[in-house]
Amino acid sequence: MQTDDPLRQSDAEPLGRPRQSEPNDSPAGTTGQLLYTPAAAAERLTIGESWLRRKAGQRLIPCTFVGKYLRFTDEDLRAIVAAGSRGPNHRGQAPSRPARRRRTRR
Repeated sequence: MQTDDPLRQSDAEPLGRPRQSEPNDSPAGTTGQLLYTPAAAAERLTIGESWLRRKAGQRLIPCTFVGKYLRFTDEDLRAIVAAGSRGPNHRGQAPSRPARRRRTRR
């Protein structure tokens, strides 16, 4: 049974999922690249959407603007994860930050 409701069609993509661009309407070299909305990117990274929007607005993380709309590519998401990765902290090694200087009395 066929319905005219576009949300009920079996080939419709679920909401919140990235949409794949068509080969004819994308610039050369970006065929099939996915763009994520801030909500979908935050869900994929399991972080807060507000954090993602704030850091992107401050230009502290990689992002893409399509007109005035904020979007994230798979490459952007990989770069965000890579920038946040930390190596293992082994016992007996010096801390990664310098020690605080103590104040001396005069």
